[in-house]
Amino acid sequence: MLKVVVLISGTGSNLRALLDEASAPDFPAQVIAVGADREAAGFGHAEAYGIPTFLVPWEQFDSREAWGEELAAQLDVWQPDLVVLSGLMRLLPAGLVDRWAPHIINTHPAYLPEFPGAHGVRDALAAGAAQTGASVIVVDNGVDSGPILAQERVPVLDGDDENRLHERIKPVERRLLIDVVRRVATGDLDLAAASTSL
Repeated sequence: MLKVVVLISGTGSNLRALLDEASAPDFPAQVIAVGADREAAGFGHAEAYGIPTFLVPWEQFDSREAWGEELAAQLDVWQPDLVVLSGLMRLLPAGLVDRWAPHIINTHPAYLPEFPGAHGVRDALAAGAAQTGASVIVVDNGVDSGPILAQERVPVLDGDDENRLHERIKPVERRLLIDVVRRVATGDLDLAAASTSL
């Protein structure tokens, strides 16, 4: 059974989808803990499923590196096989990434390498793109620049604003994330091999 820790900053909609899927007896992974960089509404999903939570508040640390050291210490407590960033709105320090790579993955609401960064949906609209998408990547020390594990196109429709487009991307993100976690758990996807060959 693949042991997963999920890191969030907000409502945790991807987390909820993963918890729902992992509750099925035949799903080959389980979420063993949920962490956040601030008090997050998504903790409610973890609590509903009886999943332990931990908080590493960003504002209590003098630097990203110091915050990352405490986050790394929390991950060491749980010893997950996979760390999933699910709307964590912080760049992880290089030391933490180097410690856990390639076993850290993230979702992104764009068809990478198009529109990386915190405003992928907004940037796609501003660029007048006819289509965007969703991606699941291995986290590296760049900004949404790691090896792509799965992605799918989502069309931009007439009248789309940022919220409407993002709401259509989210279900695709969730489906791709669940599929990647399942494939990692069953051995169909080797993150180390994917990181060197993609």
